[in-house]
Amino acid sequence: MKLDGEIALVTGGSRGIGRACAIALGQAGAEVIVNYVSSPDKAEEVCGIIRKAGGKASSVKFDVGNPAEIDSALGAILKEKKRIGILVNNAGIAHDGLMMRYALEDWDRVLNTNLRGAFLVSQAVVRGMMKERKGSIIHMSSIVGVTGNPGQAAYCAAKAGLIGLTKSMAKELASRNIRVNSVAPGYIQTDMTDALTADQKTAVLSHIPLGRVGTPEEIAHAVVFLASAASNYITGQCLMVDGGMGM
Repeated sequence: MKLDGEIALVTGGSRGIGRACAIALGQAGAEVIVNYVSSPDKAEEVCGIIRKAGGKASSVKFDVGNPAEIDSALGAILKEKKRIGILVNNAGIAHDGLMMRYALEDWDRVLNTNLRGAFLVSQAVVRGMMKERKGSIIHMSSIVGVTGNPGQAAYCAAKAGLIGLTKSMAKELASRNIRVNSVAPGYIQTDMTDALTADQKTAVLSHIPLGRVGTPEEIAHAVVFLASAASNYITGQCLMVDGGMGM
C-alpha cells in the first residue's frame, strides 16, 4: 500500500484520528498537507513526525466551513502542487444535547463543519483530480451515522449525510477514475471519547464484540488502504472499523 508520489490533504489533521491518518499516509510515502484551524503547534508537530521519518509534510490553516478560506488556502496549494490526489475529509466537531432542547445555532455549526465542510473541500480539490483522471476521496463518517445515538441528533445526521455524499460522489466521479469511500469508526480512543463518563464508557464497551476500544492508528490503516492502489476496485463504500459494534 505504497503512496509514493501522491499528495494527500487531511482536514482536521492536527489531533486524534486526523493526526494518525496524516502520519500513516506520510509513512506510506505520500506528501501530506495537514489542515488545522486553531492548533498550529499541534499541526506542525505532526509535520515534524512525518519529516523525521523521511517524508514530506506541511501545514495549512483554514476553516472547512468557510468557503472563502478554503478557496484562498487551496488555491495557493493547487497553484504550487497542481493537484491533490488524496483527500481525507476528517475535520469534525460534536455538540451533544437532546433534540427537543437543541439550539438551532448548534445544529448549524455541527452540520456546517462535519458535512458542508466535506462537500466544500471536495469541490475545491476534485477539479484537479478530474483533469488527471485519478484520485481517492475518503470521508470520515461514524458508527453513529449508521445506528443513531440519543443526544447526538446533529452529529448523527452529519455523519449519515457523509455516507450519502460518498455514494453520490462515487457515482458521479467513477467515470474519471476517482474513487470515493467513507470510513465509519466505532468507539475510538480520542479527545472526544475521553469526555465520556466512566458509566458511559462501560455501557459502550458492552456493545463491542471485540471487547475493547479502537485506536486512531487502526482507523488510519483503513484510510491508507482506501487511498492506495490496493483498493482500486472499491468505491462508494462505507468501511466499518468498529470492533463489530455495528452488527
